[in-house]
Amino acid sequence: MAEFYNAKEIEDKFYKIWEERGYFEIDANKDIQKDGRKFCIMMPPPNVTGSLHIGHALTFTLQDIMTRYKRMDGYKTLWQPGLDHAGIATQNVVEKQLLAQGIKKEELGREKFVEKVWEWKEKSGGMIVHQMRKLGITPAWSRQRFTMDEGLRKAVKKAFVNLYDKGLIVQKNYMINWCTHDGALSDIEVEHKENKGKLYHLRYYFADKPSEFVVVATTRPETYFGDTAVMVNP
Repeated sequence: MAEFYNAKEIEDKFYKIWEERGYFEIDANKDIQKDGRKFCIMMPPPNVTGSLHIGHALTFTLQDIMTRYKRMDGYKTLWQPGLDHAGIATQNVVEKQLLAQGIKKEELGREKFVEKVWEWKEKSGGMIVHQMRKLGITPAWSRQRFTMDEGLRKAVKKAFVNLYDKGLIVQKNYMINWCTHDGALSDIEVEHKENKGKLYHLRYYFADKPSEFVVVATTRPETYFGDTAVMVNP
């Protein structure tokens, strides 16, 4: 008998047994399943932009508790695992890695750059799944998906078209985050930074008394040449 308890050895041993016996799958509890009782929960797929953080661990723990409870209570249970390609965020990660090597994505060309992105997905995605297994969580690994899988891509397009046809998705003019390099950006992809600006004091001369003027303070002096009137609150 070992002098000290080896947590890693024991955890790895039993997790392997659980998975080999199919304890995480839909029909793992078929002997106690009750007619018509089903429970399905979707794992918020982690982005393949890096590794997991404490927030992921918290979310997975809560979902695992609910899933295990439902299994024991006789529900036909599915906890659907997956990974998110994360779009521009993953592209930025790969671009920064290439720039660190003195390479611009334009120099590689589209096909080679896409290959680099897929290489990163395999590396990061593999690490994320490894971390999830180390947490001891019990999703149905046989059903693991990636948001760029062909089936999911078609499903997303179909859902989008259906919502558009129903008038639930519309295109209008809105204020958005815009990058001259990447185009439209989501709020989560924007880093806010406060900069010390300048306040300009400009003279606006009266139309009927060219020798007299009023001073207006502004942070946007470029509008001066298009201004036609000044409103004053008495």
